[in-house]
Amino acid sequence: MTKDFIQSLILLILVTDPFGNIPIFVSALSHVAPERRWRVVVRECAIAFVLLLLFMFFGKHFLEALQLSEVSLRIGGGVILFLIALRMVFPQEGGVFGDTDGDNEPFIVPLAIPALAGPSSLATVLLFSSDSRMDVAIHVAALTAVAVVWLIVLLSAERMQRALGERTMTAVERLMGLILTAMAVEMLLAGIRDYLKTLG
Repeated sequence: MTKDFIQSLILLILVTDPFGNIPIFVSALSHVAPERRWRVVVRECAIAFVLLLLFMFFGKHFLEALQLSEVSLRIGGGVILFLIALRMVFPQEGGVFGDTDGDNEPFIVPLAIPALAGPSSLATVLLFSSDSRMDVAIHVAALTAVAVVWLIVLLSAERMQRALGERTMTAVERLMGLILTAMAVEMLLAGIRDYLKTLG
């Protein structure tokens, strides 16, 4: 149980990448009044948490409605994770999710979606859909713990960026991208193995 919780927690931290999102949040909040920034961070984290929670609980029904198998989702999720991981390891102009400049207060996009609740994290929580109450409890607990990590990291984003420096933040993001690449390949291989079993 503890092992499943830790694995889910690590996977969710990697796919939502709060440390890699620090520059995105700092940039997006640069035009927001300092006294309102913490409210915006809390609001965006809450929106992302609720969205991921909905996908976790209704993921199986969503798959059934679209006539998608869990195997196809596992393979598709692995591909998406791999592409995002590559962008983390080999940064491109505008960051992982593209340019985030703007003069207005950010709302949902780009902070809640896709920075926190992006395609990879949505695909991951869809994979968490389970009939087992114990599994659901573990995954909800892991998601809640990850949301707390978001708040801690992103509320102190400006201070962390100043303290650690741009090079250190880049190194952390690339390291997380490398780990995520390995997890994406493992998810892809697991999906292929499950698909091959259906052919036998």
